[in-house]
Amino acid sequence: MNDIDTSRLLSQLRTMAAQAQGVPPATRATGGVDFAGLLKSTVNQVNEAQQSATHLAAAFETGDTKADLSEVMVALQKASISFQAMTQVRNKLVAAYQDVMNMPM
Repeated sequence: MNDIDTSRLLSQLRTMAAQAQGVPPATRATGGVDFAGLLKSTVNQVNEAQQSATHLAAAFETGDTKADLSEVMVALQKASISFQAMTQVRNKLVAAYQDVMNMPM
């Protein structure tokens, strides 16, 4: 049975919450934010969490003794929450884009 690192999980959840609230991430040396890199990194992290949860759930379903039910449930919830957070960030970006496009020139 693998131990769940609660401090790491809590740190990741706080980071995602800060990103969802619009708190700026660490900036590059030039002083700007690499938005494309940040977006790609976030999407990749969400994808990895979902794939990991799916593989863990499949292992549990096949009777693998290494896959504990609590780990499976935590991984599935973590993947779900990270996807929901990413969706909310996307919705905020779309709304901001629409606001900018509707501004008079």
